[in-house]
Amino acid sequence: MLLRMSTLLLRTLREDPADAEVPSHRLLVRAGYIRRAAPGGYAWLPLGKLVLDRVAEVVRSEMTAIGDQEVHFPALLPAEPYQTSGRWAEYGDDIFTLADRRGAGHLLAPTHEEPATLLVKDLFSSYRDFPVTLFQIQTKFRDEARPRAGLLRGREFLMKDAYSFDLDEVGLQAAYDRHRVAYRKVFDRLGLEYTIVHAMSGAMGGSASEEFLAATPVGEDTFVGCTACDYAANTEAVTTRAPAAVDPDAHPPAEVHDTPDTPTVASLVDLANARRYGGRDDWTASDVLKNIVLTVRPPDADETEVLVIGLPGDREVDLKRVAAALHPATVTVFEDWEQHPELVRGYIGPQILAKLGLRYLVDPRVAPGSAWVTGANEPGRHAVDVVSGRDFTPDGTIEAAEVRAGDPCPACGTGELTIRRGIEIGHIFQLGRRFTDAFAVDVLGPEGRPVRPTMGCYGIGVSRAVAAIAEQHHDDRGLVWPASVAPCDVHLVAAGKGPQLEAAVDLGGRLAAAGLRVLVDDRAGVSAGVKFTDAELIGIPCAVVVGRRLAEGYVELRDRSTGERTELPVDELVDRLVAQVRAARGHRV
Repeated sequence: MLLRMSTLLLRTLREDPADAEVPSHRLLVRAGYIRRAAPGGYAWLPLGKLVLDRVAEVVRSEMTAIGDQEVHFPALLPAEPYQTSGRWAEYGDDIFTLADRRGAGHLLAPTHEEPATLLVKDLFSSYRDFPVTLFQIQTKFRDEARPRAGLLRGREFLMKDAYSFDLDEVGLQAAYDRHRVAYRKVFDRLGLEYTIVHAMSGAMGGSASEEFLAATPVGEDTFVGCTACDYAANTEAVTTRAPAAVDPDAHPPAEVHDTPDTPTVASLVDLANARRYGGRDDWTASDVLKNIVLTVRPPDADETEVLVIGLPGDREVDLKRVAAALHPATVTVFEDWEQHPELVRGYIGPQILAKLGLRYLVDPRVAPGSAWVTGANEPGRHAVDVVSGRDFTPDGTIEAAEVRAGDPCPACGTGELTIRRGIEIGHIFQLGRRFTDAFAVDVLGPEGRPVRPTMGCYGIGVSRAVAAIAEQHHDDRGLVWPASVAPCDVHLVAAGKGPQLEAAVDLGGRLAAAGLRVLVDDRAGVSAGVKFTDAELIGIPCAVVVGRRLAEGYVELRDRSTGERTELPVDELVDRLVAQVRAARGHRV
């Protein structure tokens, strides 16, 4: 393949796009890989399409290597299967919906569990047909409220999704493990630094899931790791070690105190210490039981629920963790105080919530027998020694509190959690029978009785992976593509007029004939400085400068990642680069 910049659909930019928020967005636009076509939608220009296709081919090769079979489903699908599964309501405003000319409801598919399940139901009827795994690489759609960060958060994106069907849990686990290994191979080949973390299943459902997160400071996902063991989890999936339960009667009776001028937890703690409530002067914010009121709306419901969450006063509520725990319901901060005068704002305690008929969930740290300073449900008053299991009984626990660096590891208990940011590039799920139950998928088992298959789902964001690679592989001059995904193997730069230009085109043809992908900067009337700047911006791993020493029979090789420069006889160039690219690809050119 030989591309000539004199005719290539390519426009590099010297200035950052006004809407660029992250390096990948800025550099992919500036280097001429993508171009904004709509909010959350991008056109892939020739160089960008080459990168996208190379990433897709890496993914495709590893999926077929483990026996997955490629299919292709429509992007425009009828509403009925998604209504049957319940996900039409669960997705809510996150999906694009429309009606055809007959008024029938449709959606632009965000993911394809439903049609995959229906296809298997249509074609397979015996245990002999299983196991089977289908995959596709296809455009998906999400109606993002705020598309941003270029390819990282768009309304339209390319995704690989695979669906495994097995007859039992042993088969499901084997399929899950097989895809987990394949995903590691994919991301290793793409040159990505990544972490596998425990995750919430969200709208997918299922019993277990893990995310593959590419580490980057601009990532939207926050995840933790342990300093002493290999535990890693998305912050939404982090669990809290609950303290041991104690005897509720070990505490003195609760006492109510006037607590004027205590609008904050800190001011309440200062007052409690100054007045030695409970005979103590060592109260801290972690001794305060803070009660947060939220509004919860189940999917497709007309009415909302008032929910109160109790957590230690030194923690803030993380609404993303609450939403993950209560999915598919939507969660918002409660604001309808005038309609609920029984809730005394700023002084809510758990003592009366059961009488009010309000659901009360607590942080795991609010263990049975633990005693707290909390609101007395009267303006300007708090209560001391309010005990869980004696003065109030929660309806359950919830992981709602913020996760902080330095928290104890929930796995080993000895290490501390560190917090990093990353981009979700892959997600694997053990779905179980949610979708086969919804569509009553039964096949004849080996003993002549019906067997209901169990499913796994495995997704990779192909277009997002392009952005993640760009986030991890760039410098202050531009992109620095790994050889496995670069649009071309070699970038030939003619740094001169006349013979240099002709020689660069000739060398490009010889390299292309040898099986290399070649980009030649054969633009006339463009200075060498501009060509060098563009070469660094575009980021192809190897550049060959055809310059002033051509008359002596030499060209210069430049390594984009290391900056190393080597002068080489022209006659040795083709063999040298063929060997170099062969080694980088890991197989024969």
